[in-house]
Amino acid sequence: MTTKTQLLAVDDELLNLEILFEYFDDEAALSLQTANGGEAAWQLLQNPENDFKAILLDRMMPGLDGIGLLKRIKTDPRLAGIPVIMQTAANSAAQIREGLEAGAYYYLTKPYRRDNLLAIVHAALIDAEARDALRRQLHSHINSLQFLKQAEFSIRTVDEASQLASFIAQACPNAEMVVMGISELLINGVEHGNLGLTYAEKSNLKRNDSWRPEIERRAALSMNLGKEVKLNFQRDDNQITLRVADQGDGFDWQKFLEIDPERAFDPNGRGIALARLLSFSTLTYEGCGNIAIATINCSTNNI
Repeated sequence: MTTKTQLLAVDDELLNLEILFEYFDDEAALSLQTANGGEAAWQLLQNPENDFKAILLDRMMPGLDGIGLLKRIKTDPRLAGIPVIMQTAANSAAQIREGLEAGAYYYLTKPYRRDNLLAIVHAALIDAEARDALRRQLHSHINSLQFLKQAEFSIRTVDEASQLASFIAQACPNAEMVVMGISELLINGVEHGNLGLTYAEKSNLKRNDSWRPEIERRAALSMNLGKEVKLNFQRDDNQITLRVADQGDGFDWQKFLEIDPERAFDPNGRGIALARLLSFSTLTYEGCGNIAIATINCSTNNI
């Protein structure tokens, strides 16, 4: 018997919870549990028998509101990795930034359509599984990589990008945070750089759950067979410098270094900003945007 993926919906309005139940009715792989407020949700989250893979969280609630519950979640090591999708009735840039800073990297504005909801939920679940897979791969590499001083690598596919990211992260302090950023830069180099996938195209593919087949189709085209993403690793006494270069036409990278509230409702587009915020000491781009330069502070264990 296949185990269903557990989701938690938190909202003080019964009608909103009923709508969510209706929206998820045909999603056989997903199981929805609900809480009518922040404190009730916190009790469910504290129960070790519950294994929620994503949380749909209403922002405005009496008592413990969405932001307050989110802050509790992010300070609990057992829960901190669960993706939180913040639901809000107001498209306020200030409120969205507050939620992003607290750890809500996915957003929905009420009222929303069923297809938008499912696209965001599936994107959050896929992102979380990818992060978990990277963390698992970390443990398969030897600790002696901390002595690596200089190296260069070349990859072609998104699977190779994930494998290389987990390998290189072991040479860095705070490997579990760094691996996410390295993976983001390498995968961006493959999909957006070498394979020419645009932001809008990826959004549509994510909504239709067809990103992987399209990436594989493009990678098999004769014009792309020889394209590589190169990663150069350099370590000195103070920092690690990563140079990731693809063979694409570049992009307008400046607007992606921060999480733009206008893109907070898309199923993609937050990876570079999160990498800069969580994984690296600095992140910038050179050339037309096809060369990423990331640094990692080695003087302490904190990035």
